Amino acid sequence: MSFLNKFTSDPLFTKIIRSSGSLLSNNTIALGLSVIQGIMATRLLGPAGFGLIGVVMAFASTVNSIFSFRMSELVVRYGGEYLNKDEKQNASALIKLASYTEAFVSLVAFLIVILTASFAENYLAKTSDVAWMFTIYAVGLLANFNTETSTGILQITDKIKLQGTINLIQAILTTIIIAIAFFFQSSITTILIAYLIGKSILGLGLFITAQIQLNKRLEKSWFATPISSLKNKKEIFNFAFSSNISATIIKVFRESELIWVGLFLDTTAVGYYKVAYTITHFLAIPADPLIATTFPEINRLAVEKSWNKLKSFLKKVTAFSFAYNIFLGICLILFGRSIISIYSGDEYLNAYPALVALTIGLVFNYILFWNRPLLLALGLPQFPIYVTLIVGLIKLALSFVLVARYGVVAAGALLSFYYIASVGIMVWRGMKKIRELEN
Repeated sequence: MSFLNKFTSDPLFTKIIRSSGSLLSNNTIALGLSVIQGIMATRLLGPAGFGLIGVVMAFASTVNSIFSFRMSELVVRYGGEYLNKDEKQNASALIKLASYTEAFVSLVAFLIVILTASFAENYLAKTSDVAWMFTIYAVGLLANFNTETSTGILQITDKIKLQGTINLIQAILTTIIIAIAFFFQSSITTILIAYLIGKSILGLGLFITAQIQLNKRLEKSWFATPISSLKNKKEIFNFAFSSNISATIIKVFRESELIWVGLFLDTTAVGYYKVAYTITHFLAIPADPLIATTFPEINRLAVEKSWNKLKSFLKKVTAFSFAYNIFLGICLILFGRSIISIYSGDEYLNAYPALVALTIGLVFNYILFWNRPLLLALGLPQFPIYVTLIVGLIKLALSFVLVARYGVVAAGALLSFYYIASVGIMVWRGMKKIRELEN
């Protein structure tokens, strides 16, 4: 059997690729539109204004993630298992619990952003009279009151490709509004509202779509199922708590970079870093569909204790992701300056060193994108907490020393260090656990 046939003859691998492809096609168009959005926004606002928008959006997202319980992972881990076993009552109670919890967390996050808007204005944005921007953008948290749960529902019902459709719709509307702002030279307020509308459409669209799928897969009266009927409550709460801690750590040390750059430097530096961060995170476009479609399959194989199939599956998706991530990474490094000039203009070329540093770590991360889902499926939800916390604290300590001195390139290098160290350790632990379970 040829090397290629090993992949094409595997029904599980081909199923993942087909599902990922459906999601990727819409996301690719959305990517093109986001590039257009970025081109117009960066030129209209300049580095300082673009950095300010980045800080405002990152602050709301970070506050929300601090309280988030990663409900998509909870729904996939237990809801997927219940549906596989045709335990519809347990699935209904779990999803109801997840929905209530996420809605409450979104409300809490919204209120906290409002209460801390002045702090964010003084210490992160370092720009007077912008507290109102943090408050307005926080409305998006309310519109996304069920986004995590809805994403998990689409994953376990094999309808995750619909997320790409919704993402495309919001990208189109956001692009139209930003285009109007660009051609009429509108203020930063219009750009902020454009991103808020896009975020709201995504959140509400996912909620409506997920509810439709639930009514098809479960009884139409599924929401009447009492939460008290749920089994394994202690295990589920432990998983949710671990996911919350892990998500908080990840957000603080990995996904709140714009806030840290704003704290250590200024909004102009944030503008440079946001351009580098945005361009390198185009690597997530092909990776996100794989993550969304592989987690349910990894979880299913772990539940079935099909260790040989699981190892074979991981090898194939890793080989596939290695091939395209290495290629994309090399292209970003070789043509990074040209990409920055096209995307945002020559005034943002100071972002190139950070782009190179970020590319190295993100390529490593997306090659081994399955590291954390594997640990969750193997019943090790707490291990990522220890790893991300320890590596994150090291990264943060070095940031106080290096970022203020060396600027955005140091921020990019430290984030790459975080990816390589944490992902490497989690992959090692996951494979070690599989070997233990085999014996």
